[in-house]
Amino acid sequence: MARRTAQGFTLIELMIVMALIVVLAGIGLATHANGQTRAREAVLKEDLFRMRDAIDQYAADKSEYPASLDDLVSGMYLRAIPVDPFTNSADTWQTTMSEMNASDLSARPGIFDVKSGSDRIAMDGSQYSDW
Repeated sequence: MARRTAQGFTLIELMIVMALIVVLAGIGLATHANGQTRAREAVLKEDLFRMRDAIDQYAADKSEYPASLDDLVSGMYLRAIPVDPFTNSADTWQTTMSEMNASDLSARPGIFDVKSGSDRIAMDGSQYSDW
């Protein structure tokens, strides 16, 4: 009588394969999350650069800083106020007002700088609100 050999995998072999799949899936998820954060950081840097450039152009053209970010849109320096990628809102931008001009007290202060309204920490350890 011929002896039949067992077909299939043992429980140990299946457990090893499942463990490898879980480890590889975990690595993939971590890489994906880091990639999304890096992309959001790149968008934030670009948005800040564009808004600061628009503020500088506005100030050069009108000899005063804009009173609000909406002035940049109405003056056609920006198409729209960008959405902060970490707060998902265009209303959370933190603005820094310019100093009063001692030689011209009639001049109104305006927005000199803009920063993110997020309280999260960047991948390099700095706060997004300090960028």
